[in-house]
Amino acid sequence: MALLARMREDVAAARLRDPAARTGFEVAVLYPGLHAIWAHRVNHALWRRGLRFPARLGSQITRWLTGIEIHPGAQIGRRFFIDHGMGVVIGETTEIGDDVMLYHGVTLGGRQRSAGKRHPTIGDRVMIGAGAKVLGPVVLGDDAMVGANAVVTKDAPEGAVLTGIPAKARTRKPDDDTVALLTVPDYAI
Repeated sequence: MALLARMREDVAAARLRDPAARTGFEVAVLYPGLHAIWAHRVNHALWRRGLRFPARLGSQITRWLTGIEIHPGAQIGRRFFIDHGMGVVIGETTEIGDDVMLYHGVTLGGRQRSAGKRHPTIGDRVMIGAGAKVLGPVVLGDDAMVGANAVVTKDAPEGAVLTGIPAKARTRKPDDDTVALLTVPDYAI
């Protein structure tokens, strides 16, 4: 996909997911989550070509400018959106699918110091709420939802709703209102 087409797709995804977005121009100029993902694509390309120091330097400059830290080794799918973004951390071996949305303060981090896969794998169409932590080489299935401030340390199946510390998964029913699920007292944090 051509660079400008990909950027237009990112702007459209942000407008779709953020009801406060007024125009594509506003989103392209003012949304730090979008700037962070665009910078990540450049840094990731450098990383894949073996230019590790320039890639890390670029990611640190982006962190300083946006408050969002994405390691250049992380693999991120299409139409990824970070709403607000401040404090988001995405580790080196993280893999993120398509149409994923993160809120501010999310950490996709590791739990061990050993080499190899040590960060999460996030499926397609996953939403991770503000302040949530997904730690270690866990797998979140497609269409999963992680509630605000949840701490996920175990795999979750497709369509799961995860809340609490440590997060507990439950399967979403077809007629569940996903907004209501995260605000019902039984699932509140």
